[in-house]
Amino acid sequence: MSPAEFGTIINHYGPVIHGNVDRTQLAWGNNTVSQARSHTEQVAPEFELIVQAVADTVEKLAAVGLSEDDLREARVAAADVFVEAAQTEPNRRKVRRAVNALKGFLAPVAMGVVAGSTADAQERARAAIEQLSVSF
Repeated sequence: MSPAEFGTIINHYGPVIHGNVDRTQLAWGNNTVSQARSHTEQVAPEFELIVQAVADTVEKLAAVGLSEDDLREARVAAADVFVEAAQTEPNRRKVRRAVNALKGFLAPVAMGVVAGSTADAQERARAAIEQLSVSF
C-alpha cells in the first residue's frame, strides 16, 4: 500500500485539546510553572457569616484528623454551602443540611471518640462546630 491509500497523516507537535476548555490553564514547554486563577462569587449578605465559618473550617480540616473519606465528604459539604450561598436566592435548607453534615464529621473528633485524636484536634473540632453554629 502506498502512503496515499492511508489518507492524510497529521503529526501534532503540541497539545491537542478536544472539548470545552473554559477556565482551563495550560503550561507547555516550561521548566517551571507558576499559575494563578481568581474567581469570585458574590455571597448573599445574610449568608456571609456562615460562609466565612465554613471557609475557616475547611482550612482547619486537615489538622483535625478526619479519615480521607470523611475529609473528602466534608469538603464536598463545604462546597455545597459555597455554591448555594452564591445563588440569587439561596436555599436555607440546603445550606443548613450541608453545615450540619460538616458538624457531623467534626462531632466524633470533638467528643474524643475518634481513635488517635489529639487534644488539639478535639479543641479545633469543638471550635469549628461552635463557629458553624452561627445563625443565618
